Amino acid sequence: MRSRHWRFITVLIVIGFATTFYLPAAAAGPIKIGVNCTMKPGGAEEAAILKFKKLVEQKSNGQMVVNPFMSGQLGGEIPVLSLLKIGKTEMALTGGLFLSQYAPEYNAVNIPYLFTWAQMLEYIDGPFGKKIDELALKKGGLVHYGPQYRAARHMTSSRPIKKAEDVKGLKMRLPKIPMWLRIWKTLGALPVAIPAPEIYLAMKTGQVEAHENSLVSPYSRSLWEVQKYIILTAHVYLPWWWVASDVWLKKLTPEQQQIIRESVEIARLYGEKVEREKDGFYAKELKKKGMIFITPDIDSFKKAARPAILEEVKRLHPDVQKAVMKYVPK
Repeated sequence: MRSRHWRFITVLIVIGFATTFYLPAAAAGPIKIGVNCTMKPGGAEEAAILKFKKLVEQKSNGQMVVNPFMSGQLGGEIPVLSLLKIGKTEMALTGGLFLSQYAPEYNAVNIPYLFTWAQMLEYIDGPFGKKIDELALKKGGLVHYGPQYRAARHMTSSRPIKKAEDVKGLKMRLPKIPMWLRIWKTLGALPVAIPAPEIYLAMKTGQVEAHENSLVSPYSRSLWEVQKYIILTAHVYLPWWWVASDVWLKKLTPEQQQIIRESVEIARLYGEKVEREKDGFYAKELKKKGMIFITPDIDSFKKAARPAILEEVKRLHPDVQKAVMKYVPK
């Protein structure tokens, strides 16, 4: 009797385990996908991420849910790259620090006065872009999906700048990027280290006379009150980059991975559309505020910067050096 009783209990236990094991995946809840970005809400970055969210959730029939994390909620670029590497977060729309971290010898993108946007895409779409992808995966555990357009960086100035020689002696606020400091010094600028939140006051007091950034900077900082000129140098394009954790991606089915890839492609093109629209809006508004836009003799800038550009190119992989010489100004 006791033997029959225990056999009955054993059968119940086995059935219970089997039922638990074979529960439909949906019962465990949807797959949560965090997408990290250091930018504040309201820009083209958030617009692209929200587009991605909509697409992923529609294509997966709600089996995947995207959670945007704006304003660096999980930390700056470097901490998030570390989280992606070990699979503790899923995706990011990130800046270019992963290039300098994992593939510095192939990072020609950050050199001012080297690429137009179209030329940068040509470079990234070629063999060196593939090499960047390989190194990002090998060293950082990142799967790279491609760049998203970010508006060109220009100068603002308290005095008109029409050619390279006008830059000489100009007190210019620059980020602490050694490459950029070297190139602007070659042009004759006097770099001044000022934290970004203090740019307005520094210009108002005359501590600096110029700075460089995309047009959102003078617009959002009300620089028309302390600066008069926008100099359309378009000296560098720093895209955003869509990346995902390889550790996390490997947990998804091929179909789910395809949904991610297809959705990123549409989202980053949508982000470009929004960014271009916003850049046009900033230009119009800055002109309304009285800022004067100057199209300088850009060839004079490139010619003056050429020695420094060549020095930066020498720091790259020998194959990259040969390939980018066609872009180096004559």
